[in-house]
Amino acid sequence: MEVLTRNNTITGTTYLEDPTIFAWELINEPRCVSDPSGRTLQAWIEEMAGYVKSIDRNHLLEVGLEGFYGDSMEERKRFNPGYGVGSDFIANNLDPHIDFSTIHLYPDQWIPGSDVADQFAFLQAWIQAHADDAGEVIGKPLLIAEFGRPWRCSEGGSLSQRDDLYQMVYSDIYASAAAGGPCAGALFWQLLVAGMDGLRDGYEVIFSESPSTASIIYRHSRRLSVLNMPFTAARAVAVT
Repeated sequence: MEVLTRNNTITGTTYLEDPTIFAWELINEPRCVSDPSGRTLQAWIEEMAGYVKSIDRNHLLEVGLEGFYGDSMEERKRFNPGYGVGSDFIANNLDPHIDFSTIHLYPDQWIPGSDVADQFAFLQAWIQAHADDAGEVIGKPLLIAEFGRPWRCSEGGSLSQRDDLYQMVYSDIYASAAAGGPCAGALFWQLLVAGMDGLRDGYEVIFSESPSTASIIYRHSRRLSVLNMPFTAARAVAVT
């Protein structure tokens, strides 16, 4: 509650009234491996989501899920990378206080020992399965809240492989959005600037070091912004 009601000392605006805040996340990548049924985490999400919304109804709310499937739809577990973590993409996001669903994408971590082709095949199946369920079962938008890939050879990656992954994710997002589907966007991990060496984790994007990746990000942002123009114009007309 202290975060929601905190007063920004620079702007004088309380966080729960701040229009520059897009959404709140309950917890980053929640897991409860001690209860693979998912009931423990589900109860916590229901309690905390209701509590946040009782204080702040001005902002969107999401859980922070990686996207692992659970017991609520047993047949969807086949899309998991060989294991579960006590979360449930379907049940967790069906809570009425949750406004949109999220997934993360780290195939190089989730299926170690696999080759690039297998990782990319997993990636596309992961996105498609969650897009289908977000639209047809949950009925809420889907945001890829984290995705990435190491880009240095010393960390098992390459710049070209990372660029291919970014392009693949962005193409899937755009295709869904252009068709009126649930995919709303994708946030890569993570943007740094030169001099932030202490935060490098192998997944960092520094535009001056990888202009090819920067170009892919720029082109995708432009394409999505064009899709948004009719809605922005319509909203402006409605307001006036």
